[in-house]
Amino acid sequence: MPGTDMEFFIDPARCIGCQACVHACSECETHKGHSMIHLEFIERSRSTQTAPVVCMHCESPTCAEVCPADAIKRSGDGRVMTARKPRCIACSNCVLACPFGVPKMMTEFDLMMKCDMCYDRTSTSRKPMCAAVCPSGALFYGTRQEIEAERNRSRPVNEFQFGGQTIRTKVNMMLPKRSTVERVNVTAAMHEPPTGGAIALNLVTLES
Repeated sequence: MPGTDMEFFIDPARCIGCQACVHACSECETHKGHSMIHLEFIERSRSTQTAPVVCMHCESPTCAEVCPADAIKRSGDGRVMTARKPRCIACSNCVLACPFGVPKMMTEFDLMMKCDMCYDRTSTSRKPMCAAVCPSGALFYGTRQEIEAERNRSRPVNEFQFGGQTIRTKVNMMLPKRSTVERVNVTAAMHEPPTGGAIALNLVTLES
């Protein structure tokens, strides 16, 4: 299989909010003109900082597990695909169940659509559209050796904590190399004030 040593890496600290990834994603032939990438504002009332959100391609995808029609499949190399049109019943179970909030129910097609890591491109050894156009390197597609050589102050992590549930993904998140955490605690900041003060995510502290 082409590019089996290639991996996807997200480095939110590098995102500049240019939306190049959003526009490029909408041009992917399999997305019917719709972007499957989210560009989220960290704290819009106080900052312009943004972060790209793509499908994390979980090793045990909740979206597929809750699908009553068995419409969501995981490829042999670990990519979780968009729902299959002949099977999808547009129930939105996957939309509600995904811990990362990624799947989109496209009502005009009665179909769940999501990032599939540009399978039409990556299966032929090309980069995903978003990673190909990202000017700051916030989205990177390459080997682990390449990312380690280029980002010697960061390290990849692909485990995420949601309360008592640990999720392992195909997509990696870049963390500061000095950080000692083994996984990203997504729910760690749930009880922090929405604005003002320091917001701690067990990774880095953003001072207001």
